[in-house]
Amino acid sequence: MFHRTWRYRFFLIFSLLVILGGFVAALAQPHLSQAIDPVEELQQKIDETQHLLELSKNATEPLEAEVKRLANNIQSAENQMAQLREDQTEKEAEIAEQEEEMSDQYAVFSARVDRQYRFGRTYSPLVTLLSAQSSANRQALKYTLTLAERDQQTIDSIGEEILSLQQAKKAAQEQEVLLAALQGQLDEQKRFFEKEIAGARAYQEQLENEIAELSAQQEAIINARSGTFTTSVGDVALADDFNASIGFKAQAPRNSFAVFSFGAYTHRNGMSQYGAQARAKEGQSAEDILKAYYPDAQLKKDYGAMDSISVEGYGSMSFEGQYLQGIYEMPASWNKEALKAQAVAARTYAIRYTDNGSRSICTTEACQVFKNSPKGGAWEEAVNETRGWVLVDGGGSPVSTQYASTHGGYSNTSGWDTTDKSGSGNWADRAWDNIAQSPWFYKSWYRNGYSSSGANCGRNHPWLSQEEFSDIINAWIVWNNPSGADTGRIQPVTINDCNIGGSGGNPYSMSELRDKANNSGGAVTNVSSVNVSHNSNGQTSQVVVSTNRGTLTIPGDQFKQAFNLRAPGYLRIPQSSFAFFNVEHKQ
Repeated sequence: MFHRTWRYRFFLIFSLLVILGGFVAALAQPHLSQAIDPVEELQQKIDETQHLLELSKNATEPLEAEVKRLANNIQSAENQMAQLREDQTEKEAEIAEQEEEMSDQYAVFSARVDRQYRFGRTYSPLVTLLSAQSSANRQALKYTLTLAERDQQTIDSIGEEILSLQQAKKAAQEQEVLLAALQGQLDEQKRFFEKEIAGARAYQEQLENEIAELSAQQEAIINARSGTFTTSVGDVALADDFNASIGFKAQAPRNSFAVFSFGAYTHRNGMSQYGAQARAKEGQSAEDILKAYYPDAQLKKDYGAMDSISVEGYGSMSFEGQYLQGIYEMPASWNKEALKAQAVAARTYAIRYTDNGSRSICTTEACQVFKNSPKGGAWEEAVNETRGWVLVDGGGSPVSTQYASTHGGYSNTSGWDTTDKSGSGNWADRAWDNIAQSPWFYKSWYRNGYSSSGANCGRNHPWLSQEEFSDIINAWIVWNNPSGADTGRIQPVTINDCNIGGSGGNPYSMSELRDKANNSGGAVTNVSSVNVSHNSNGQTSQVVVSTNRGTLTIPGDQFKQAFNLRAPGYLRIPQSSFAFFNVEHKQ
């Protein structure tokens, strides 16, 4: 009972810590058309982490108290057992002394038992009666009987002592068995508690490490917002995955390289949602924002839209009262003017997509995200306050109002999306996406998909070693001058372990690709520096690398092609219709 009770109590306490370990740190990620405020999400993560720390401390205090009390109980039991063993030793010494004292008595006892036995065998009452006729015989008989009686008394006395001794020895043996059982139970409990305590302490250490890591990320965020993380084009915000951020550069291996994209899964058409948020915070109205991102459109404020809309999976519903209220494309906590601009873009998009209600609209980012639950709050107000507002062309027809989370500083429809509409100098400082702290403005992509918790093919960060980066340059060399090489084998060396699509392949090893590059003018085995330049259209124009075989100038679109063909794991530049990136070198 003692063992089961303490085991149950300890299990409850330890389970509390295990439950606390279920903290989920992953954040939802923005996609093509949905913006999520990283400031809000990161603050929520910080708050949850702080709460976890407090819970851990509160759980640790009673746990340590229980451990201390258990240790005291075990020590007390061991002290009692030691005392019992000391008493047992004294008892055994006493028994041994009694046995020695009785040894002489036992010899007498044996002789008298023998004599009493012979007397009993030869004694006959009839013979005794006949023999007792003479006085001498009577005296002899009396002596014999008296002696026999004394012998019997001695026998009884010694027998009682022997019985008492045997009982004492048996009790001592039983006590020894009891002590051994108690010792075994205590040892078992001790082993159990030691194991559980070790597990609890290991978990606490793990929790402390996690808290330390989160604290480091907090510090990194603070540094990023104070302009600590600087690139060749200006200061940039952290990405949603810290290891994919420029902030990780301080921890990256020496002499390594990472490719960072400006914007990612975006068509760069229409409105940047993060850009709209930054503009609204700077005092721009919804009309100002719409004019900036849809410069050729006119805002009609009394457009006669359909009353209902057909939504895939839900059927027909009210257009203004239900459908638009369920658009989940911006956090409801964002600036009201940004929400109003989003409401106009979403309304216009739906009218144009459905041809003013003649066909259904999907509910994912392939169209625009809809949930059959009103978002409410400021979003409801934004929809209601812009009722009838639609962007149209010169003929009065709704225009294309594509929008995306982040454009990366440049828009196809309005040019440089910066405060001064210029891409010169440290333009990133002036990019509206960056001012709003978009987590996709400057990010190095090394996970599968765009989730920050996606598969990473065993890589903890996107930084490439000297050999890996040189290998990508060799891929470009061979691709542009095959000289008999099979360009179909220019694939990631990891493709059969982490297949990026299709059914695997037969990639050249790094040494094989070096040999092919040697046949194509000379292989690169070392890159000492890299310089990236951009043109006025928001594109990477060229990548210049200083190598062991001299300076190589690679057009931006060709570098992107070689990188996406050969980079290991899931590393990529995720831009389908443009190439706008930078290469960082950790000296």
